[in-house]
Amino acid sequence: MIFAAGFSTADTISDISGRGVGLDVVKNKLESLGGSVSINSTEGQGSLFSIQLPLTLSIISVLLVKLEEETFAIPISSIIETAVIKKSDILQTHDREVIDFRGFIVPVVYLKKQFHVPNANELEEELHIIVVRKGDKLTAFVVDSFIGQQEVVLKSLGDYLPNVFAISGATILGDGQVALIVDCNALIK
Repeated sequence: MIFAAGFSTADTISDISGRGVGLDVVKNKLESLGGSVSINSTEGQGSLFSIQLPLTLSIISVLLVKLEEETFAIPISSIIETAVIKKSDILQTHDREVIDFRGFIVPVVYLKKQFHVPNANELEEELHIIVVRKGDKLTAFVVDSFIGQQEVVLKSLGDYLPNVFAISGATILGDGQVALIVDCNALIK
């Protein structure tokens, strides 16, 4: 409740308090960075605010996945779980596709559509999904297959490809192939 927009503990309005702008801004900014904040309160003793932020490293652990013949890397730090589900497990709600993941309704994002990879396997009855988290929001990414986990060196796309949507960089794999690193936060709504 303390993170709700408009919430204030001040009795009077001043230049710096009483307007209900504060912790909701903090929470939104932390979530946009892929982090989270939690509170543990004990009556009469106080509150402990815990803030978690991802580290920005040049070497990251990723899950390599295939989208047709293309290889993409998804940071392990964003992944909650991987699974293989039936196509019939996907439900339609409003204009979105969702799955029931451990009692939570989770939106589905087809990475092929996001990255404009032609779809040659539309008849597949099973889907490989990766459930990822941004703050308290979950999303299920659909990929063709899982390759495996690997430590990779994150390389910037540089000035040649600035502001590519949902790609945070690239890496060169052991076989010389380039894999784009997915920016999970950009795809979670």
